[in-house]
Amino acid sequence: MEPEPSPLSNGDSTAAGTTTAASIASAVAATAAPIQSARINHLAESLKLEHQFLRVPFEHFKKSMRSNHRIAEKEMSTVISSVSEAANRDNMSQEEAVNHLTSLVSRLQGLKRKLEEGSKSENLQAQRCRARLDHLDAAEAENLSEWNNTRLKRILVDYLLRLSYYDTAVKLAECSNIEDLVDIEVFHEAKKVIDALHNKEVAPALAWCAENKSRLKKSKSKFEFQLRLQEFVELVRADNNIRAITYARKYLAPWGATHMKELQRVMATLAFKSNTECATYKVLFELKQWDYLVEQFKQEFCRLYGMTLEPLLNIYLQAGLSALKTPFCYENDCSKEDPLSQEGFRKLANPLPFSKQHHSKLVCYITKELMDTENPPLVFPNGHVYSTKALEEMARKNDGKVTCPRTGQVCSYSELVKAFIS
Repeated sequence: MEPEPSPLSNGDSTAAGTTTAASIASAVAATAAPIQSARINHLAESLKLEHQFLRVPFEHFKKSMRSNHRIAEKEMSTVISSVSEAANRDNMSQEEAVNHLTSLVSRLQGLKRKLEEGSKSENLQAQRCRARLDHLDAAEAENLSEWNNTRLKRILVDYLLRLSYYDTAVKLAECSNIEDLVDIEVFHEAKKVIDALHNKEVAPALAWCAENKSRLKKSKSKFEFQLRLQEFVELVRADNNIRAITYARKYLAPWGATHMKELQRVMATLAFKSNTECATYKVLFELKQWDYLVEQFKQEFCRLYGMTLEPLLNIYLQAGLSALKTPFCYENDCSKEDPLSQEGFRKLANPLPFSKQHHSKLVCYITKELMDTENPPLVFPNGHVYSTKALEEMARKNDGKVTCPRTGQVCSYSELVKAFIS
């Protein structure tokens, strides 16, 4: 005969089941709340690093608007001047008037076409800004893993573009469907200048300086001056001194008020020639000056668009490695799970400071879990320390015997001494 079920205090088994389920749900919710809050806080901190992500397309958008505005003003000014000139002429024949008006119509049609192209470009830039805002707005604690995966791809594309691996960067962006989230178009603008400088041509770089003259002047940039100096040096190298002097009068003289010492030094190359052995002037003729111009352009370019001078990948790696770097990482028995156990990461972390730990943390060598009051450390007779959880499991499987994984010493579990954390 089966025993009767125990009566419930309220006499209602359904209500009791509901109460129990509600209690469990409340307990789960209470446990999940801190985890959810921690994820949201982590996400908020991550979004603070996305300044460049929004700044670059916005600056590119403003640049397109300024460029289109200049074109429209220039063309309209020319048309208005032409109309005024024609209106003031009293002896213009009918045929001349028709030709003049036809020329004006053609010019206005050209302006209309340019404005349509400019409007299309502006809409594209605005769409890109909107796509990035939507991407940041879509970041939630629930999809943080997927969102971070997209961020990693963005960082890799940024790294490839900065190192001039344009084709690889484009393929990665296309296969990941993140074209609107990366700055390929902006870096293609830089590529034209960099390629020209590698070919010892300064014209595209000077055109870039003219296009961004007001902003470069505001930041007190010397890049255009350095380009002019290099062009002068190349004329001297070609023994074209007369042309070099004419060039200096036209393009270098305006810089004399602010860069007289550098100007005097370069002008002296007219006397010392390209085959000089004098170190002060010999360095001006070295080919590495072109590499210096490339690096200077990259810095000016990044500053203009509000980019970091270092690739984002380097910054994130350095931040992570500086948080992980401790003296133990460079010891021979460093755990293989530690990124700094690898030689490549050690080299990257070498110039970084050690992480500052405000509170000491003991991590079990066996389980990699934290040792605390819930999982206290136990000390072997040889002085090595491991967690209670790991050694209890080991003793249970080996009839009360435990083995030190570092030295191989075997002893009884009862011989271990409990250590206290203060």
